[in-house]
Amino acid sequence: MDLMKALTSQYMKEEPPVVHVGDTVRVHVRIKEGTRERVQVFEGTVIAKKHGGIDESFTVRRLSYGVGCEKVFPLHSPTIVKIETVRKGKVRRAKLYYLRDRLGKAAKVKEKV
Repeated sequence: MDLMKALTSQYMKEEPPVVHVGDTVRVHVRIKEGTRERVQVFEGTVIAKKHGGIDESFTVRRLSYGVGCEKVFPLHSPTIVKIETVRKGKVRRAKLYYLRDRLGKAAKVKEKV
């Protein structure tokens, strides 16, 4: 077990960003296109967090032109440049999969005051 911990600890980020379910976040991802490299921003609501340690990931959902788009981001991935929290959400569930069936204002999460 110590061998696994030693192996995975070198790939983990020292200060992992704090991401909670229900928060609206802006994820900056480094994308390689041939020889060029750029940063793409994906903004949406965190609907799920899974696992822990090096395997920890979170799912971000956003609506663009009425079509839902979800991306799963590994928390300790080197391609993630930074994660900004736009607003904190007030939720009572660990997984917000019910937002998939909703559109517009119904898909909105209340803000934590």
